[in-house]
Amino acid sequence: MTAIDELSALDLAALVASRVCHDIISPVGAITNGLEVLDEENNEDMKEFAMDLIRKSARQASAKLQFARLAFGAAGSAGAEIDLGDAHSVAAGFLANEKADLDWQVPRLLMAKNRVKLLLNLILLANQCVPRGGLITVTMDGDAQTPTFRLKVTGSTTKVPALVLEMTSGKEPERIDAHTVQPVYAVLLARESGMDLEVVKEDDGVRITAACIG
Repeated sequence: MTAIDELSALDLAALVASRVCHDIISPVGAITNGLEVLDEENNEDMKEFAMDLIRKSARQASAKLQFARLAFGAAGSAGAEIDLGDAHSVAAGFLANEKADLDWQVPRLLMAKNRVKLLLNLILLANQCVPRGGLITVTMDGDAQTPTFRLKVTGSTTKVPALVLEMTSGKEPERIDAHTVQPVYAVLLARESGMDLEVVKEDDGVRITAACIG
């Protein structure tokens, strides 16, 4: 039995929650530091620096939380659909604080929530493939019922993390923790959505595809 087979719904929820908390600890901590500077400093330059830090960190925390709400959250009742325009907005906000740029070429339409969550998780996978920055181009073939998501990742340095390659090639990790749960979650979303997931390293970057089975 693999680690995924042994993973209960409660354990998966706990690991995803830990992942979300890990992502927002840094900007929230920076807000706290900025407030402490405001309380302790009388220097106007330092106060202005602290306010800039608070504003920037608050925007980062908000963007990460809005992204996590759609990428990992319930986002409505069972069978709910999500507007891909909302997915674009949260993805753009999230990547505004990352090194990669986003080229979103997906039409605005309503789609089953798990498929939209999968698309957002593919963007997270793509972001891991450009550690020094680059461009993530997102396109879609088909319609809302039978979509094929295509992400092309380019940059000065592109790579596919070993865990991502293992998960998307059918291998499963022996152990799952908060640091490795996101690619696992993406694979589970693909299975739930009836889609095949493929990540391929190419000469000019990385190609990520999720296509409906059959």
